[in-house]
Amino acid sequence: MTTRKEFLRTAGLAGLAGIVLPGTALAQTKAAPAAATGPGWADGSRLVVSVSMQFEAGGQPDRPESPFPQNMLKGYKDLPAATWYAYGYTEGIPRMLDNWDKHGIKVTSHMVGSAVEKHPALAREIVQRGHEAAAHGRDWSSQYMLPYEEEKKFIADGVEAVRKATGVTPVGYNANWLRRGDNTLNILQELGFLYHIDDLSRDEPFITKVNGSDFVVVPYTLRCNDIQLVAGQWFSSDQFLQQIKMEFDQLYEESARRKRMMSISFHDRIGGTPQLVKATSELFAYMQKHAGVAFKRKDDIAKMALADKGTVRE
Repeated sequence: MTTRKEFLRTAGLAGLAGIVLPGTALAQTKAAPAAATGPGWADGSRLVVSVSMQFEAGGQPDRPESPFPQNMLKGYKDLPAATWYAYGYTEGIPRMLDNWDKHGIKVTSHMVGSAVEKHPALAREIVQRGHEAAAHGRDWSSQYMLPYEEEKKFIADGVEAVRKATGVTPVGYNANWLRRGDNTLNILQELGFLYHIDDLSRDEPFITKVNGSDFVVVPYTLRCNDIQLVAGQWFSSDQFLQQIKMEFDQLYEESARRKRMMSISFHDRIGGTPQLVKATSELFAYMQKHAGVAFKRKDDIAKMALADKGTVRE
């Protein structure tokens, strides 16, 4: 019997191959000529692209945020919203995984503990296909207001869910909507984390001191984020594609003179839709025509930052 992944590989993704259609923004734009690598990255990369794939579907509360109006009577479950989230693990992540393979890139997947507990095989597949499993809390709730020990347990429970499913202990962290609290970094360091992403302040990784020791920040993005722009109903897929391309072009230009990192974020039930996977395939094909562009997992970026004496320190 054909498995879901086999079906996606042989049938579902056949129509999503990275063919740039005439008339699209990327089809009309020629790739920049080959250029020497810039001075910023120790491994010789000119521009590093950091891709996030959020694994949240299945870990959402009973009445979650969704494209549906928040007008239901109290005491009732939002059943249509539940199906919107279910798309993330039935279709979205499998489709994105095949797209990452197609372009030969590795990404970081921020995994909600309760989502992983419901779909451990999918979490395991993400790791088996070479991607990073990072932590994203025990469930989809806020932690910034929790007392120290409660927040520590909240984070540790999420880590254990990922470790149990994948065999990997996460070293990177992402709080719900980036809202960490005053104690979060101390807790992360105490639990053995290497980095967090809950910061929008730079276009390159930097090092901060936590309890007197180095801790890496690998900045996140709202500008190149499908939940903010597409699910928020601001942009269509082609507008999203054009926005990210413009961001890439500017950062690539700057990377000739200084260290630059581009962050892009996709969520299971949004970035895994056919239209966004098609757009992403075109986008990555465009990026990979540029000399010195390297797609890297966030744990690898953090390790490079720690080893590089030129990394910005705050």
